[in-house]
Amino acid sequence: MLRTFCIGLILSLSLSGCAFNSVFVNYPSQIAPFKQQLNSETPAANITDLANNISGNDGLLYAQESGRIMQVAGDFTRSKTYYQQAIDAYQRFDDKAIVSASKLGAGASSLLLNDNAIPYRGPGYERIMLHQYQALNYLFSGDIQGALVEVRRSNELQSLEQARYQQSQKSVQDMANGVIDDQVERLGKEAGNVTSSFLNAYSYYTTGLLHELANEPNDAFIDYRKAAQITPDNVFLQQDLVRLAKQLSMPQYDEFKRRWGEATLPTAGQGQVIFIIEKGFVPEKQSITVPFPINGNIQSASLATYLPQHPLANNNQIQGLDAPLTAQAIANIDALAINALKEDLPAALFRQAARVYAKYQMNRSVQNSDQRANNQVDAAAMVMQIFNVITEQADRRSWLTLPRQAQIARQFIDAGSYNIHLDNSKNVKIDVTANRTTLIWAIETGNRTRFYSIII
Repeated sequence: MLRTFCIGLILSLSLSGCAFNSVFVNYPSQIAPFKQQLNSETPAANITDLANNISGNDGLLYAQESGRIMQVAGDFTRSKTYYQQAIDAYQRFDDKAIVSASKLGAGASSLLLNDNAIPYRGPGYERIMLHQYQALNYLFSGDIQGALVEVRRSNELQSLEQARYQQSQKSVQDMANGVIDDQVERLGKEAGNVTSSFLNAYSYYTTGLLHELANEPNDAFIDYRKAAQITPDNVFLQQDLVRLAKQLSMPQYDEFKRRWGEATLPTAGQGQVIFIIEKGFVPEKQSITVPFPINGNIQSASLATYLPQHPLANNNQIQGLDAPLTAQAIANIDALAINALKEDLPAALFRQAARVYAKYQMNRSVQNSDQRANNQVDAAAMVMQIFNVITEQADRRSWLTLPRQAQIARQFIDAGSYNIHLDNSKNVKIDVTANRTTLIWAIETGNRTRFYSIII
C-alpha cells in the first residue's frame, strides 16, 4: 500500500511539473535564451513564450522579466502592462494576512519537493526596483506625475521591506551548519561595503531626480541625501547636494561647500544633461551541497549561493560633449542580490532541514514496510531514492535581466545637438535645450548598448 502511494505521489508530482515551473528545470537555464536575445536586433522577439507563463507558479518573476525585456526594447507601454501584473502579484501576497489553503498546498509540496514549489515572491530589492522601473516607464511616456507615484512607493518599500525581513527572522531559529556559516561570511565579503539589500541608492537617486524635475527641490534634496549616505563617494551626488543646499538657502550649504566645493550652476543659454547608465546583468545563483546529520547518517541537500564575481570594469567614459565626462557608480545591483541571498540563508536552511528530515522519514517508512512484507527492500525504496535525487534542486530563481551596475553623470552644457557615445558604442544624437534637462538612459546588455532620451 505504501509502495503504491509513493509511486503514485511521484508520478502525480512529475506530471504536474508545468505547475511548478522551476521545480525540475533550474530557472537560469529557462531565462538564458531571453537574455541572449537582448543582444540582438530584436530583443523582444520571443516575449510571448515568456509572458505566457505569467499565470503560473513563478508568474510574478516572469512578469518582471517580461516588463524588463520590453523596457530594454523601448516599448514602455507594454513594459508598463507587464510590470503592473507583477505589482498586482505582490499586492496579492500582501493581502494574504492569514495562511490560505493555496499557500498550505504550496508548503506541503515544497516539503516534499524543493523551495521552487513555493510561489515566487521576490526579495525586497526586486520589488523596490520594480516600482523604480515602472516610474521610468511613466517618465519616458511623458507622465511625470505617474512616475512620482511609483517612486514614492519605491521609497516607502525600502523601509517596509526591511521591517518585513526583520520580523521574518524572529521566527527562524539559529542552526549550526559550517557550510552555511562559511557561505554567509563569503557572501558578506562579496557584497563589499553594501550591508543591506533594502537600501538602494539608485532608487533614491531616481526618486530625487524625479522630484527635482517636477520642481520639488526640498523632496529632491532629501532623497539625494539618502542616496549619498549609501554611496558617499559619488561626486555627482555631492554636487547635487551642494547645488540644492545653495538654491534652498539651507544651513548645510557652508559645510557641503567646504567638503565638496562650490556648486556648479548653469550659465545663460545652457541646458542640463543627465545620464543613467546600466551595465550587464546580475549574476545567476549557483547550487551548493549542504550536509545534514540524521541519526548518525549524513544526508545532503542543495542550497543556492553566488560564486565569486569578477571585478566590474571602469566607469563609462561619455564622449561627444564639450569635454569627456566620466560616469560614476550609484549602485551595484549584484551586491544587493548577494545581500538578499545572505539575509535569506537562515530561513532557507531551516526549510531545507525540515525537508531532509521529511524525506528521510519517508524513506524509512518505505523500507520498513517492505521489510515487513518480504524482508527485502523492493522497487519502492529505489523509486524514493530516485525521487529524492531529481527533486533536490536549489532555488536559483531571481530577476536575471536586471543590470549588474548603475552609473550616473550630470553636466551643464550649451544648447545644441551632440553626437555622443559610450566607450565602444555607436554614436547617438541628442538635443540639449536651454533651461531644460535632457535625460539619457543607456542600457548595456553585453555587446549592445541602447539609448533612450527625453527632454523635460
